[in-house]
Amino acid sequence: MPEPEPFEPLESYGEEGRAVASTGAGGASDLATAEAETLEKVPDGPQGTGPDKKPRSLWSDAWHDLRRNPIFIISGLVILFLVVISIWPQLIASGDPLDCDLSKAQEGSQPGHPFGFNGQGCDVYTRTVYGARTSVTVGVLATLGVAVLGSILGGLAGFFGGAWDGILSRITDVFFAIPVVLGGLVLLSVVTSSTVWPVIGFMVLLGWPQLSRIARGSVITAKQNDYVQAARALGASNSRMMLRHIAPNAIAPVIVVATIALGTYISLEATLSYLGVGLKPPTVSWGIDISSASQYIRNAPHMLLWPAGALAITVLAFIMLGDAVRDALDPKLR
Repeated sequence: MPEPEPFEPLESYGEEGRAVASTGAGGASDLATAEAETLEKVPDGPQGTGPDKKPRSLWSDAWHDLRRNPIFIISGLVILFLVVISIWPQLIASGDPLDCDLSKAQEGSQPGHPFGFNGQGCDVYTRTVYGARTSVTVGVLATLGVAVLGSILGGLAGFFGGAWDGILSRITDVFFAIPVVLGGLVLLSVVTSSTVWPVIGFMVLLGWPQLSRIARGSVITAKQNDYVQAARALGASNSRMMLRHIAPNAIAPVIVVATIALGTYISLEATLSYLGVGLKPPTVSWGIDISSASQYIRNAPHMLLWPAGALAITVLAFIMLGDAVRDALDPKLR
């Protein structure tokens, strides 16, 4: 009877080319090592969920989405261009918007004057460029004033409630009942100043109730969260809860509404100036130019086309920016 041949372990080669001795159980001798290495290399999940990455906050997550939103990029570039020419209009317009020549009144495009001249012989291109400064200044300052005043009053009403909330709600109802254009005609008709401050003050006066209600509802929702209740149970003061816990989580809706409202305030300034109760000459404004050009629309349509087009593009850019910010900050739209 022949003797059995001695058992020799078979050899297999792993991915790295080294020999792995097979065991009687059919496994490999470095199986435990391979499993340990596999456990150490946790596969990366979605961004911000890996073992070495901290979860993104609402703001960082919103910025991550905004950078990939073409609407935000386009509107942001347009707004950036408007801000730059508002601060330094001399970069693209070397003339004086108040330098007029009646001999060139209502004339069309000429070399060095691509937009032609208005009814007083002023360069329409230069006035259109300088008009951006007035519109952007009014829109930004009015929005800041409305956001600050509305957020403070609405936030306090939502946090404390009670009599303060009831009084503020009745006051906002009164302001909501005032038509904006009619209120502007009444309040600004007695103002003789040609500066932007009366118009800005009027917009803040009638604009804060909307932001106040948004802030009130957002604060009421945020103060019911568990982390606020825990901070209250630990003895945190009202000011600390408002500034550290509630305000950062309740400000997003206010930012969205304020961004969209900025374009509305720019168009409101142009409307009031068109009606003759907003900004007044010699201030350079798109609304003033549109008002003066409306009577020449048949003979010289270029006088109306360019300031009206600049106004429309500006308002559209801010509305598009507000929509993009809303989509990025609203968790329900994800």
